Amino acid sequence: MLEVKDLHVTVEGSEILKGLNLTVNPGEVHALMGPNGAGKSTLSAVIAGKDGYEVTSGEILFEGKNLLEMEIEERALAGILLGFQYPVEIPGVKNIYLLKAALNAQRVARGEEEIPAPEFMKLVREQLSFMKMDGSFLQRAVNEGFSGGEKKRNEILQMLVLQPKLAMLDEIDSGLDIDAMKVVAEGINSLRNADRAILMVTHYQRLLEHIVPDRVHVLVDGRIVKSGDKDLANELEARGYEWVLEESAA
Repeated sequence: MLEVKDLHVTVEGSEILKGLNLTVNPGEVHALMGPNGAGKSTLSAVIAGKDGYEVTSGEILFEGKNLLEMEIEERALAGILLGFQYPVEIPGVKNIYLLKAALNAQRVARGEEEIPAPEFMKLVREQLSFMKMDGSFLQRAVNEGFSGGEKKRNEILQMLVLQPKLAMLDEIDSGLDIDAMKVVAEGINSLRNADRAILMVTHYQRLLEHIVPDRVHVLVDGRIVKSGDKDLANELEARGYEWVLEESAA
């Protein structure tokens, strides 16, 4: 589903990604870990098409298509969704309008009719209940006045409604208490299926206790220097990153 080949990316003149390679297949959940400044969030931002990042060489293929030739809107319509570490507030735009507009844009892009209002409301109410969110959230402006945990639940609610092919989660666990973590994890796990891939950026092994990844990758200085299964995350929790840094420098 996703192939990143020898990717080099600069931000404001500084090279952040320095030849990164990654392959993600349908049905897989991958976790990206590593010390601060390694390039984890940069990778997901570049895949999503966020402004401010310059790809100097390398390529990104999504379902065999050159992602770097696609505008950010085209990537979203193709099924790529990024859950933000710091979700932005959108004053004046109600949650319900954002969800319906985004879902209908996807349906129209696929050649489908817009979703009928009763069907949309049934879908949204079911997902709200699943995420243990009050119905009043729909009438509130997007993320405005939300707590950190509410913002993260709202990110997952959007994913449950839009059903992306590639869901990327940038530190979705930051700022969550134990109860909120479990709810968010349940939402993410419900998205797992043979046709969807999930890429998670996290610092903490505790998230991976609730969402067990197929692969764990460690980024150091703009490259993936070590990959493994969930046991690698346990080892990082126990030993930190120092041993990986020493291995990568050897």
